Amino acid sequence: MIDHHEGPQPTGGSHDHTEPPTEIDLRVRALETLLVEKGLIDPAALDALIDTYENKVGPRNGAKVVARAWIDPQFKAALMKDATQAIATFGFTGRQGEHMVVVENTDTVHNLVVCTLCSCYPWPVLGLPPAWYKSAPYRSRAVSDPSGVLAEFGTKLDENVEIRVWDSTSEVRYLVLPQRPAGTEDWDEAALETLITRNSMIGVELAKSPNGAET
Repeated sequence: MIDHHEGPQPTGGSHDHTEPPTEIDLRVRALETLLVEKGLIDPAALDALIDTYENKVGPRNGAKVVARAWIDPQFKAALMKDATQAIATFGFTGRQGEHMVVVENTDTVHNLVVCTLCSCYPWPVLGLPPAWYKSAPYRSRAVSDPSGVLAEFGTKLDENVEIRVWDSTSEVRYLVLPQRPAGTEDWDEAALETLITRNSMIGVELAKSPNGAET
């Protein structure tokens, strides 16, 4: 079963998505090319910096939130009730994280996050959005064929699991609370954080199992 949920729409003003206008994007790319040509920046170092914020620093914030929810029932309850406020207790606040909603994966429900119009994304807890998240194919197929998208990421679900697709907007951004892997009952919070990936908090993958494979 597949269910598509749209976030609340703005009551006024423009839909302030995170993806810059095409003209600005082109200007940034042109500036980057110029700086590289003049030898002022190293493209490899720039790529490494982007990778750090996209895959390491940013997602580690989200991993801290998820791990705390796994071991602390009171925090989990607060997170599900008011994610923005609960996340702020870690100091993770700021632009693109003002209106957060957490959706929980269970034995019968799997959640997948997309922004169908552009690339709205919870920067304070996930860092920079990956290129595939901003791509037109993902934005389209996450809604029309979520099972196919999950399969491409190597995620296989039981047939009785309902897939819920959540459409982020400038008014609300979603974070998936993945299921805690079996066999981690004795793990502490820091150890649990190592099992939580960016992709598991978007919903395209599951959290890692203790042996390193996805659960």
